[in-house]
Amino acid sequence: MYARAMLSFTLLGLACVANAAPVTYEIDPAHTYPSFEADHMNGLSVWRGKFDRTSGRIVLDKAAGTGTVDIAVDAASVDFGHDRMNEKAKSEIFDVARYPQATYKGKLARFRSGAPTEVIGELTLHGATKPLTLKIASFKCIPDPMHNTRERCGADAYAMFNRADFGVDRGKKNGFRMEVNLRIQVEAVQVE
Repeated sequence: MYARAMLSFTLLGLACVANAAPVTYEIDPAHTYPSFEADHMNGLSVWRGKFDRTSGRIVLDKAAGTGTVDIAVDAASVDFGHDRMNEKAKSEIFDVARYPQATYKGKLARFRSGAPTEVIGELTLHGATKPLTLKIASFKCIPDPMHNTRERCGADAYAMFNRADFGVDRGKKNGFRMEVNLRIQVEAVQVE
């Protein structure tokens, strides 16, 4: 009897995995902050900033170990915590009038225990699109405490890139380093 019950439970579990489907999650803009660190005056200090407005979707199939990420960032929402620097960044660095949005699109990869550890994709910034792999430091899904019938997933991803590759080279002639540390803290809620 025990063996028959275990076999039924195992077959039910395999059927659930076989029937698992990708789940779509909408980015929660109140809990998603792409942030960055960049050199100021060739090592004099490090400027840190973030973007306050994001949108997008994550599609995740835990059973298959696949998924996609599609994030859009409003470049005009850049925030250094310094009003004058924000205005300079909007006009002289990001040129938001011509390039109002930055995007990141990629595929979730290298799953361990149902969670991705990388996103292999492309960053579009300042009108240029380049490959960029994000490492995922942490990834977790839980029942959403605000929506009992849905799941909420969160992640902390990071990468480094050369901003001059995207045509964002202000300060290069003055010796500013072009490397940018990118960090994306993201939460997304399952779409019903």
